[in-house]
Formats: sequence, structure tokens, C-alpha cells
Amino acid sequence: MLSEEILYLPVSELSVRIRRGDLSPVELAESYLDRLERLGPTLGAAITVTRELGLEQARQAERELSAGRWRGPLHGIPFGAKDLLATRATKTTWGAPPYKDQVFDFDATVIRKLRQAGAVLIAKLAMIELAGGGGYTNGYASLVPTFNPWDPTRWAGGSSSGSGAATAAALVGFAIGSETWGSILTPSSFCGVSGLRPTYARVSRAGAMALSWTMDKLGPMCRSAEDCGLVLEAIAGRDPDDATSADAPFAYKPDDSSLRGLRIGWLREDFEKHGQPEVEPLYTEALAVLGRLGAEVREVKLPAFPWGSVAGTIISAEGAAAFEKLIRSGRIDGLVDERQRKNLAEGMKVSAADYIKAMQIRRRMQEALAALFQEIDLIVAPSLLFVANRMEEDLDKVFRGSSGLGAAGNLAGLPGLGVPMGFVGGLPVGLSFVGKPFDEATVLRAGRAYQQATDWHTRRPLLT
Repeated sequence: MLSEEILYLPVSELSVRIRRGDLSPVELAESYLDRLERLGPTLGAAITVTRELGLEQARQAERELSAGRWRGPLHGIPFGAKDLLATRATKTTWGAPPYKDQVFDFDATVIRKLRQAGAVLIAKLAMIELAGGGGYTNGYASLVPTFNPWDPTRWAGGSSSGSGAATAAALVGFAIGSETWGSILTPSSFCGVSGLRPTYARVSRAGAMALSWTMDKLGPMCRSAEDCGLVLEAIAGRDPDDATSADAPFAYKPDDSSLRGLRIGWLREDFEKHGQPEVEPLYTEALAVLGRLGAEVREVKLPAFPWGSVAGTIISAEGAAAFEKLIRSGRIDGLVDERQRKNLAEGMKVSAADYIKAMQIRRRMQEALAALFQEIDLIVAPSLLFVANRMEEDLDKVFRGSSGLGAAGNLAGLPGLGVPMGFVGGLPVGLSFVGKPFDEATVLRAGRAYQQATDWHTRRPLLT
């Protein structure tokens, strides 16, 4: 089996070694599978390990590479997919007991595109049931609860919990997660990985579980910002099976490490009231790093809107519509979390007037953010103001306030990148960059430059 040092390498380096012939895709897949089967159950990272499929795809990649056919930087790289993405003839549970035996006869578009790029699927990764659409009590709200690789008494974050933990623990080369309101950036912060929430409609959602048709997004979770760019290039673009998808392919071209000329607006946070004061000096230093890299860094404020309540109304209404059959059939009682059951059902009571009003306010929000982005290129803020909570803690108490950037970015469909910015008490915290629609290039440029100037993303948890 390959060493841990190899398995923790970013996709960009693994790809170079594979193409050069120094690394076998089959040996790489076998090593990740061994680690996945050995450590995965302890962390609750995977719902299904696709050993046979993964080895078959790895052998195919090896044959193609031996014949001189290179599909691109993901060729031969093992990955895991959040278990809301359909995979042919393999269980797709949506993290929820009522769907624990669900099997589709097709692949989601993202799965198909990654296969075409030569990536190797080795696991369906755990998630909060139904992506947490009804809200939930604590980290146990899942068919397979996921524990944090940095401290197994703590949560990996939701709802892409398995994707965050599997990437942080080097159980996969990279992972695919989804975000409606924080579900990529939260586990990225808690687990110390890099996660990219693409612009709404940049990536097809065909074959993915729907929670909120106007807010759901699929994106990569990796060990570097650069890796996120490589994966986005493979999965972005128009898809006839998703009428909402944009004709916006993405070509990743890494820039140099300078941020000269980039205008970055930072948000002031109340760490004492809403988080942990120990996070503030890490944020201050991160802003200083960006300034030393040449960026023009200045304070900005989010436009004054009820970001959270509007996002909550839209998700509640659309989530209830998405799971209407589950609710009306009574099978909703099979969900793990009582809060989830109650709130999903309550979503049926959101009036058309309230939903339309929320969508009208949302439009004004988008216009106000667009005006702000006339003055700056990026907004930066801590992904969260605190480290990972303990599994049993009530999440209403944990997530007690923030800048509203998570709700704002998702309501406006803006791209966001979370990267590690340091540690408090041995647990990671993240920094988020949010950019203009379809400007993932600038978001990734900032994240890559920041990671070239720091080493937080290279740290790894001690696992046995």
C-alpha cells in the first residue's frame, strides 16, 4: 500500500505522478480503498464503498494511460460523491432511513462527467439526511453520522459531512459536496479542507436530490484551492438534462501568486458575541497576508437585509414541495431527527404570498450585492466564527450568529471558496472568499495565492 504522504498529496501532484508513470492508478485506488475501509467506519465518512466499480475504473484508467491516452488532470484520481448524487446500480440513500435502499438506473450528470474525465469513484459519502432541509438538532441527524477527523467527539459539519471528513482524512483524492446554505463551506471549515461553492447554474444538478430548486449547487471539496479549480473544469457547463444549467463551461488557468490590483472587501465580525475570540487574530493575520500579496483590502458592509429569514422561507417552501410525497405518505416519520420531521412538514404551510414576497426581496438583495461588487472584486470573511462543535450539541445554540455572508452568497447564487486559515485548540477554522457570478477564476486566484503564502491546508489530522 502507498504511504500516507502520497495519499495526502493534492490532485495536482497526484496527476503529475500518474501521467509521468511514477504512480499506478490501480495501486492508488487500492490504497485509498484500504484506508477508506479501515478508517471510514470510525469516522462515519462513507455510506457505500464502491470497491469493485472503483477498481474496474482504475484498471481502465491504467490501460488508457499505458496506451498514451490522457483524459486530463483527474485521470486515475479516486474520489467520493455525496450520497445525494445518483449512481447507476449503487444505493443512493440521501442520508435518510426512508431512502436507505434506493437505487437508480442512471448516473447523475456530475458522476458521468467525472467518469469521462477519468476519475475513479470509490465511495458514496455520508450526509445529513435530506441535506438538512428542515433544519436539525445535532450532528447525529443522518443514516450514518460523521465524526471530525481532528477530534472524533466533534462534528464534521453539514450537510456534506462525509465529503469533508473523507477529504480531510485522505480517504479519497477529492470529493463532491452540495450547498444550499453552507453545506460545502461549513464542513470545509470544520475539517480543514478547501471547498468550492460554484455559481448557481454553473454545474448541472441532473440526477442530484433536489432540496431547493433555486438555491442548490454542487461543488468540489479538495485539499487545495487549485484542486477545486481542476475539478470544477471537469463538471461545469450546460446540460440538456438540467434546464437551469448555464452555458458556461469553465477552463482553469492558475495565475501567479500575486494579488496585485485585486480589490477585497472584508467584513467586521463580533467574535465575542457570536463565536470564539481566539478566531479573530487568525482572521486579522489572514487579511494581512492578502495585503502583503498585493491586494487592496478594505472594510465593507453587507447591505442591510433579512438574509437569514428570506433564505429560510425559500428553502422551507421549496423543500416541502420537493418532499411532498414523503410528508403526505407519513414516511417522514422514518427520519432520524425530530426537528427535521417537524420543520419539513411545517414547510407545507408557507403561503404563496410569503414565498413570492421572499423572492421579490431576494431580487432586491441581488441588485444590492451587484452594486457592492462594482466597488470590489471579492468579499472575504471567516467561514464560521468558531471551531467544530461536539456531536451532541444543539445546533441552534452553536450557530448563534454571523455576518450573513452565507445566506447572502447562496441567495444571490454567488461563487464561494472556503480554505483553512488556522487552528484553535487543535481544530481548524476557515476563511471564505465570495465573488461575482461566474467569476470563480478570481475566487480561486485569491484562494490559491493565500495557500501559496500559508501552510494551513497542508496540515493533517493524526489518525490511527
